[in-house]
Amino acid sequence: MSHGSSSELLHLRGLQETTELRFHGRGGQGAVTAATILVQAALFEGKWGQAIPSFGAERRGAHVLAFARVAPRPVPIHSGVRRPDVLVVLDPGLMHVERDRVLAGAKPGVKIIANLPRPISLRGFQAELYIVDATRIAKELGLVVAGWPVVNTAMLGALARVTGLVSIDSIVKAIKEYWSGRPRVAEANAESARRAYEEVKKAVLEPVKAHA
Repeated sequence: MSHGSSSELLHLRGLQETTELRFHGRGGQGAVTAATILVQAALFEGKWGQAIPSFGAERRGAHVLAFARVAPRPVPIHSGVRRPDVLVVLDPGLMHVERDRVLAGAKPGVKIIANLPRPISLRGFQAELYIVDATRIAKELGLVVAGWPVVNTAMLGALARVTGLVSIDSIVKAIKEYWSGRPRVAEANAESARRAYEEVKKAVLEPVKAHA
């Protein structure tokens, strides 16, 4: 095998081993921060990670996207995620009023980890839906800024449980590093992640069929 073909094989293997994630939230909920913390947690475990913000409308309350990739080795991709393996939805309303945008391009069988107090129907879309009431967790821990519950760290805890991409210990470590200058804030966010890790559950819905 030539050096060129060997490099191409490694590149293709790296792509196959890459988990691509897309975070959907509203401005002020911390979607971009969530992607950054996830990547730091992956680095703690000797993995490769990449976080990419979406430079759209980032005003408070606007629909905000962030992207992340996690793989066992570096992958030379520098674009947004169009075909996510995992969707993390920080705002409950997005699954209702902007559902088509959230699900756009998602692979059949995509894992959706959503901030929802109860299951919802995906109306025929093939997916695994996992829910956690991250809003309640954030409010109970006082993680509210300008009236907005900051749910990103809770969603990271749920993500760790559902995907196994990184451990909850690495998520907590990354959270504490991110807020290293504010220990009380760091601990509240770490506790948010730990609670969501324990509380996330798979939504039980009617069987669905994949699109043709």
